[in-house]
Amino acid sequence: MLTAAPSLAGSDSGALPASPASPPLSADQVVDNLVRRNQERAKALLHSEATRVYRLVYRGFPGDREAEMTVDAIYNSPASKEFKVVSESGSKLIRDRVFRKLLESEKEAAQPAMSAATLLNRDNYNFELVGYEPSKTGGQYVLQVVPKQKSKYVYRGKVWVDGTDFAVTRIEAEPAQNPSFWTKKNEIHHEYEKVEAFWLPARNESVSYIRLGGRATLTIEYKNYRVTDARQVGVALPKAKSGL
Repeated sequence: MLTAAPSLAGSDSGALPASPASPPLSADQVVDNLVRRNQERAKALLHSEATRVYRLVYRGFPGDREAEMTVDAIYNSPASKEFKVVSESGSKLIRDRVFRKLLESEKEAAQPAMSAATLLNRDNYNFELVGYEPSKTGGQYVLQVVPKQKSKYVYRGKVWVDGTDFAVTRIEAEPAQNPSFWTKKNEIHHEYEKVEAFWLPARNESVSYIRLGGRATLTIEYKNYRVTDARQVGVALPKAKSGL
């Protein structure tokens, strides 16, 4: 789900391999693989649990505010998300009007109709291959994505796609629709990590610039993942269409 901050009035040097002159695959091939592999991972993920730490720092009119909330998040296939607040501190305004609103929005976005309208596929986005970069796993494709319809749940910007797993590893974007009249610009930076067979959120940062001169920086850190893979518990999955 897209997350934007609501407004408030030796032998191994670690060097990466050189990038090839041109990407091994075309944009259409990358998108085909991305969509297919995302569908496979979505079908295989039966259950996940994680701890999230939400932090928001606001600087500006009418005064500076900060808050933090730790949440246990539970997902059950196909569309159930539950959240339990473990601890919270700081501004009550932020906790009630930002953090809890984000949790409610995420539950809403997980429902089948909404989820289908936000998936990273050709129904919802136009794609352009704009780069290919070296990585520790062999290479990443850089796609420019533009949503076909405006919504606070979709974004325009760049996504980085792992060249082996064909999963999104990073997003640098902005919401397709301004989430609030009071914000004039919103920046979104998402990072993902591989947990067993799945690529899941690792850290999100959203920066909102307020029309009255303020700035809100929201970060979400994800840790302590526990996942249940259908393939590991003997659940038969629908066969995917053959890919590259």
